[in-house]
Amino acid sequence: MKNLILRTLTGVVFVAVLVAAIIFSPFTFGALFAVISALSTLEFCNIINRRDGVHTNPFICTLSALLLFFAVFAYSCGYANAMLIIPATVFLPYLLTLVYLMVSHLYSDRSNALASWAYTMMSQLYVALPFALLNCIAFIPYPMGSLGTAYVYMYPLAVFLFLWSSDTGAYCVGSLLGRKIPCRLFPSISPNKSWVGTIGGTVLAIGVGAVISRYEPSMTLCQWMLFGFIVSVFGTWGDLVESQIKRQLGIKDSGNILPGHGGFLDRFDSSLLAIPASLVYIYTIWSM
Repeated sequence: MKNLILRTLTGVVFVAVLVAAIIFSPFTFGALFAVISALSTLEFCNIINRRDGVHTNPFICTLSALLLFFAVFAYSCGYANAMLIIPATVFLPYLLTLVYLMVSHLYSDRSNALASWAYTMMSQLYVALPFALLNCIAFIPYPMGSLGTAYVYMYPLAVFLFLWSSDTGAYCVGSLLGRKIPCRLFPSISPNKSWVGTIGGTVLAIGVGAVISRYEPSMTLCQWMLFGFIVSVFGTWGDLVESQIKRQLGIKDSGNILPGHGGFLDRFDSSLLAIPASLVYIYTIWSM
């Protein structure tokens, strides 16, 4: 009971802070997700370093994640003001850290330097890049022929509303019907996930999309519902990817910074695939 209360309180505070930061201003949004990106990358490097013969540089990898996030944020946010155009050179510091990360493993005396290099690059591709791409979802270009972008908080907020509703629906439906219909989704990776729970979570996410469409007319009812479906599907895959990583490393949680919830990587694992998928979907809709 104590663990349930702690988990609930942490979840409520976590959701409240995240929603408030996204809605309040683009700068609170950027500050919060810069911290989340950095801590998630740091957690990833720390758990990877538990493998024998493998070593990543947590400090430089985390610094690279921050530089990438702020570069994409500045580039996207700068175009929100036609008088402030941020040049593409803002990405140069990040590129320099990437070069350092690649070259540094040449001087490693470890026998498995290739694996270390691969995991180092994975920290950027798997963790840092999706959080940076969240800026591209939040800042939407004006119609063709106009200069600049607009901060539309509903898009990044919708991604997390879909993910939370999908998780909630999957848990509730899976708890009620999972034992009666014991058809597991990926038993070798996550034995508790069932097809019936996954379908229930996806249906709830689609329903949330229908509700959002009543308050945000930038997309049609069908487009919002499809958005919910895409986020739910890719969010499930994202959760399974992190579960597979933790299973291979033999750990339960990526960290313990969030009482009752594990680490930041545990809380945002679903979004690591859902964010890129959402970006592709949104820009496809806007280009039609």
